[in-house]
Amino acid sequence: MNTFNWIVFLWQVSFGVSIIAFLFGVFKRSWVSMLISFVTFLPISFYFLGAENGLKLVGFIPILLLILTLVFWRSKKRE
Repeated sequence: MNTFNWIVFLWQVSFGVSIIAFLFGVFKRSWVSMLISFVTFLPISFYFLGAENGLKLVGFIPILLLILTLVFWRSKKRE
């Protein structure tokens, strides 16, 4: 039987890349890494926006990531 699910695998890879890019972006104050984290977290947030409970709030994390991206971008622009 073929029990490997590609959708779940890609979702988990997206989550892992998002977390790694977020941590790298925060420590290095890199707006490019934060932008990568924002883009890779979008599928996860779309999934959780359909929830009917408190997990719906996870869907709003990309807004925070985008705000951090803009803050880091503007701080680099001023230097």
